[in-house]
Order: sequence, then C-alpha cells, then structure tokens
Amino acid sequence: MMGHRAPHHGRGAQMNDRIRTDVAHNARVWNHWLHGKDNYPVDRRVGDHITGLYPSIGEVARADRAFLGRVVTLLAAERGIRQFLDIGTGLPTAENTHEVAQRLAPDSRVVYVDNDPIVLAHARALLTSSPEGRTEYLDADAHDPRGILRAVRPTLDLGRPVAVIMLGILNFVLDTDEARSIVRTLMDAVPPGSALVVTHPTLELGGEGNKEAMAFWNENATPPIRARTGAEITSFLDGLEILEPGVVSCARWRPDPADGEPAPVAQYGAVGVKP
Repeated sequence: MMGHRAPHHGRGAQMNDRIRTDVAHNARVWNHWLHGKDNYPVDRRVGDHITGLYPSIGEVARADRAFLGRVVTLLAAERGIRQFLDIGTGLPTAENTHEVAQRLAPDSRVVYVDNDPIVLAHARALLTSSPEGRTEYLDADAHDPRGILRAVRPTLDLGRPVAVIMLGILNFVLDTDEARSIVRTLMDAVPPGSALVVTHPTLELGGEGNKEAMAFWNENATPPIRARTGAEITSFLDGLEILEPGVVSCARWRPDPADGEPAPVAQYGAVGVKP
C-alpha cells in the first residue's frame, strides 16, 4: 500500500485508470470488514469468502483500529510526541491518527503516506486539521523510505521525536530483510524519544481458518501478503525499548480495563521507543 499534498483537478482520469475494480484490493476489503462503503463488489465477495474461512477477521480489523487509537493516545498524552508519520494509511474511517492526536494536542502534525489510488481519491477527508496543527498526505511507497523522509521535511521536524506508524504494512514487504531495512532507515532518521508502532498478521494465532484465509487472499487478491512470527516481528524493533506488554496480539496491547481481557486476534502489535 501506499508527492502531492492532495489530488489535483485534472488527475481524476489518471486515478481512475489506476483503480482496478476487477481484483480485490487490501484497502477496500479492509474497509468492508470495518463496515465502510468505499469498496466494490469484488472486494465484498473476497472479503465475505475470507470471513467464511476465518470468521474472526472482522475482529482483527476492529482490534487493529482500536490499537491505533490507544497507541496514539499514549504517545501524545504520556510521551509528549507531537509528530506522527502514518505509513500505509488505508481508507479513512473513524478515529484517524490526526483526529486522535489533535484532540489531545491540537498542535500535532500528521503526515499520511499511501500509494493506493483509491486512498488518494479520499485524501481530502484526511486533510482536515486543527488550526494549530497540520495534516498532510503523500502519494508515496513504503518500499522507498528515503523518498518518504525527503518528502516529509516540509511538515515534520526530524530533529524532534516522531511516531512512525506502520500498521499492517510490513506484511506487504515480502522479503524480511527488506522490511528490516525499511524500518532501520526510518528510525535512523529520527531522534531519541521517537517511536515505532507496528501491527502485523501472524499464523501463530487464529488456527487453520486463518491459514486458509491467507492462502485464499494470495490467490485471489492484491497485493500478496506474508505472515510472520512474533520473533520476526520483534526483530523489526531491534535497538528500541519495547514498551510493555511487548509483542502481543494487538487486542491485548494495553486494552481498556473496563473491557476486561479481550480474546486474542491473529495480528501482533508492538511499540518501540528509540533510546
């Protein structure tokens, strides 16, 4: 998944050429699982078939979204971070990164990064901002972290702490060494006190239905996905202080005590802080 601030007039035909409605795409299927409306029949068919194989997939999507809200709240309210780089944004839904951050700290600056044309088409929905803060959108690719770092400089001060958010994006980088290199490049560019936020699907949870669902996805949708073990995901946070409770099912990462102990979902979540 995954530079201009927003789509310009005259680019509509170009974007429509890039939007394929005959093949299911991850951002739109994810939107369907979150009960959104920005998807096509092919996305709903694939999403519903996967739900039949793995009925908990909707819970995975919702748990991932809730994790984002809890982490941004912690980083803004407790860690004092005022800059957020959200890579692999996906389609806008409730409680987007800038909404959570700027509600707590109106001067927060948020840059969203994605290269999915349907996300680009909805970018204006992400570009609202508090008067004191700033919200920007980059049409850029997670495979090019140096390009991302160059493009964010007008908005983010890389001399001050930045939260680098990579929810459900490293699983589309199929080579694990490349995924580690992407993370290392990003985190080397930000100062101590910065944070890395990751979620990532795994086959260590979710049973056979999860395995069947992932195989079906890779045969019928785009882009292909790779699950990883907890140990592999932990390696993305090498050199960082991993906040408690560590690399765990994202549903169980500091849940609201009022909700009790949630059932685990097959999506690991973790936060590491640069010392």
